[in-house]
Amino acid sequence: MKTYIIVGGSKGIGKALSTLLLENHKVINISRSKPDINHRNLKHFSCDVIQDSLPEIETADGLIYCPGSINLKPISRLSLDDFKDDFEINVLGAVKVIQKYLSTLKNGNTPSILLFSSVASKLGMPFHASIATAKSGIEGLVKSLAAELAPNIRINAIAPTVTDTELASKLLRNDQMIKNITERHPLKKFLQPKEVAQMADFLLSEKCSSITGQIFEMDCGIVTLKL
Repeated sequence: MKTYIIVGGSKGIGKALSTLLLENHKVINISRSKPDINHRNLKHFSCDVIQDSLPEIETADGLIYCPGSINLKPISRLSLDDFKDDFEINVLGAVKVIQKYLSTLKNGNTPSILLFSSVASKLGMPFHASIATAKSGIEGLVKSLAAELAPNIRINAIAPTVTDTELASKLLRNDQMIKNITERHPLKKFLQPKEVAQMADFLLSEKCSSITGQIFEMDCGIVTLKL
């Protein structure tokens, strides 16, 4: 049984991953809201990762940073503060928790770190300038830290397409928008949180002990295929 720190495990992909990992592992969740999950292996710390001091944790074998943002505006309406806020949530928050728990992870059992990017880092889409910039920072962070932390700690990222979470609710708010997004993807679907959680579980597992510094696109074909 391993111990995983999940930042943002009360909603969306983070909640789906917490639910999956709790079947066989201990989960320490750090988020502003408490997850609506009751389990003997779950411990929760209420914390705003950007504003607050992070809790002291003595033992951990993995770290997953889930917070993100979807700030879609034309460049003429994006302020510098929009770019700063997205970068802080997506990148600086991840850096903060990695720095905080790095020594803890170094003492863990085959430790690994998992971050989240976006298909917007590879696929140019209108109105995605701010989030694409931030998520590209995540991908650079993964590559750099994979080299720096080898051979002791692995780090990878998942880059999902649209996922049916509260964060993406504005993109899926009516039947026509759901149809349009579905049709844009070659596999004629978008993602469910459980699918992304299953990929995350795989990347954290011993089955991926030889994989580090990689960005895994869960794109339903939209980045690499044109049909």
